[in-house]
Amino acid sequence: MAEDERSVGSEKTAGDVVLIRVRGSLDGWSGSGDLSAALTGAVEGGAVRTVVDLSGVAFADSAALHALLGGQREHTRAGVPLVLAGPLESGVRRLFEVTGTSGAFRFADDVEAALHC
Repeated sequence: MAEDERSVGSEKTAGDVVLIRVRGSLDGWSGSGDLSAALTGAVEGGAVRTVVDLSGVAFADSAALHALLGGQREHTRAGVPLVLAGPLESGVRRLFEVTGTSGAFRFADDVEAALHC
């Protein structure tokens, strides 16, 4: 994938788990709005768990964090677990650490682990 390619896609897996795959940069200019919409769609679509695959994200900023925190609030209200799957690039992991928001999310080492946690 070229550095400037970005995508947010979702699919419902077996057992009504929604997998949202994010690729490229996730910032105020690209991707964050799509991620918010996908997170809302997962809850509204009856997901029993939502997994966000961040392993393909090279960069994320405060807009990405805002989208994830908003999605976490929606999922908590609906009683639907939200799991962020890695492995995370160091800059993405640092976003959670520097902002003190790591504790707001459940993390898994990879998608496979997130699907079964």
